[in-house]
Amino acid sequence: MNKTEIMDFVQDNLIEKREWPAFGAGDNVTVHYKIKEGNKERIQPFQGTVIQRRGSGATETFTVRKISGNIGVERIFPLHSPSIDKIILNRRGLVRRARIFYLRKLRGKRARIKERRF
Repeated sequence: MNKTEIMDFVQDNLIEKREWPAFGAGDNVTVHYKIKEGNKERIQPFQGTVIQRRGSGATETFTVRKISGNIGVERIFPLHSPSIDKIILNRRGLVRRARIFYLRKLRGKRARIKERRF
């Protein structure tokens, strides 16, 4: 067995995959993730716009950006992380790119994303 076969075996059989709502770049999501503080554990929501999804299988990640106190904050989440409690899709965004890094330069009303209607 070579490395790729071993990696495929581990990703298919050993890593627990969970079902999340279908979301992509431009969508507004709330990610509830578990934080350990000492021996306590709490759930903290992080709400923002998805600016990219990358990778595939067990190594897939997505980046969420929000504005907190006039400062842009981005966080990268592994999609199949056990510390993610739930992902809620708040709003579907209408964008024409898979990675919307141009959002980093925009502020205020210019940073709005049109809502995609179903």
